[in-house]
Amino acid sequence: MVKNMNSLSRAVSQLLRHEPWLYELELDEDGWGDVNVVLAVLRQESPEWLNLTETDVAEMIRLSYKQRHELVNGRIRALYGHSLPSRINRTPTAPPSDLFHGTAPASKLGIRQEGLLPKGRQYVHLSTDRDTAVAVGRRKSSDPIILLVKAQEAWKAGVAFYECTEKVWLADHVPSAFIDFGDVT
Repeated sequence: MVKNMNSLSRAVSQLLRHEPWLYELELDEDGWGDVNVVLAVLRQESPEWLNLTETDVAEMIRLSYKQRHELVNGRIRALYGHSLPSRINRTPTAPPSDLFHGTAPASKLGIRQEGLLPKGRQYVHLSTDRDTAVAVGRRKSSDPIILLVKAQEAWKAGVAFYECTEKVWLADHVPSAFIDFGDVT
């Protein structure tokens, strides 16, 4: 059994979200890769993972608070956070009425002008609840701002949304007209 599940989760994320080609890992258009190839790469990366099994990876996924990965029938993928050059396919889905986005206060002016953009990722990341948005925003600032996204309104106006997990939704771009910049903090 792997002792440091956080370290394993970060390594799997790096493989599946950012640089699979460095390890000769091929992902299909939906982001799936062969778990045996991932295991072989990880075993070479760290002595701690020499005896890593698919069961260990499944346990890492099960115990993860953020639910970043999915393992099905010998295939594994990252659910969100990709910065790959080729876009991962998603199916548009009607979102909940409102979603949240946590970010640094310094980003507010740019978001007001351009809306929410994916920046170095493939999609804009949104949260179903304020607490998750606060946790995400704290990665950018110790005192993040939390923006309310009027997702259902945006959807009706043609903005595509994609459900990732119970707490994470994605969008291609959210125009500022659908973002409440009021006293949402």
